[in-house]
Amino acid sequence: MQTTDTVLMIEPIAFGYNAETAENNYFQIEQKGADIQSKALAEFRIFVEKLKSKGINVITVQDTIDPHTPDSIFPNNWVSFHKDGKVVVYPMFASNRRVERREDIIESIQKQGYEVTEIDDWSLPEIQGHFLEGTGSMIFDHDHKIAYGSVSLRLDENLFREFCKKYDFQPIVFHSFQTVGKERLPIYHTNVMMCVADQFVVICLDCIDSELERSKVIETIKNSGKEIIEISEKQMQQFAGNMLQVQNKEGEKFLVMSQTAYQSLNPQQISRIEKYCEIIYSDLHTIEINGGGSARCMLAEVFLPKK
Repeated sequence: MQTTDTVLMIEPIAFGYNAETAENNYFQIEQKGADIQSKALAEFRIFVEKLKSKGINVITVQDTIDPHTPDSIFPNNWVSFHKDGKVVVYPMFASNRRVERREDIIESIQKQGYEVTEIDDWSLPEIQGHFLEGTGSMIFDHDHKIAYGSVSLRLDENLFREFCKKYDFQPIVFHSFQTVGKERLPIYHTNVMMCVADQFVVICLDCIDSELERSKVIETIKNSGKEIIEISEKQMQQFAGNMLQVQNKEGEKFLVMSQTAYQSLNPQQISRIEKYCEIIYSDLHTIEINGGGSARCMLAEVFLPKK
């Protein structure tokens, strides 16, 4: 089951630029002005309504003023919800993101009729400086039990392999880079350069500088029977890799992305995606600029069983 019809989204109450995460998230740009939160909230609400209008179940929980969590709009980094009833909580790089982990959010999902059998807390390694930021850092091919992970400060290779062993995923480890000024620097999250859908994979292969690692990733995707839809590094910079496939209650599939990502795609890429599913896109400009994340980061998939 690659896609779910239910996603968790956190409504922002004090969204803004986070200097802690900007240390290694090169997508972030600080915008000045008191209206950043109001613009982000408007973008968030329009996005939620677009998803709901297609029959996708969106569980929204409002963020809290205290503690201050400027990145709470991106819940997929701290939590994942699995079909066996397990909820996994992850170790986070930025200290001000660690307080995003809220039990009441998990409880609110249970109140919607979902079963939680166990909360598997992996957060302890963050004290020693080891991080594994959920489905930001790991991209799951659920049907084939493969996990793709690009090594960075936000994905510790040993932790990734340990997670894959426990949850029975085959780990595909590689390194991906983006050009920042004149330097090639690690991409902070795998999900900005790669999206795995049920029948295809959108990926920026140019970001994988090692020919050996690139070949391994290509071979793994091809062996899983999925079509590779390649994007350029320039398109990746426009969040074209930060997509998520979801489905509605009738089982119709959709690829969700931002307007920025959609407008960066060429007609051939769009037609190749639309061969498999409809595209939903929404204007997330303020969120992308200040937060350095896009549509996929805002969606925490809920695979939990119904009670």
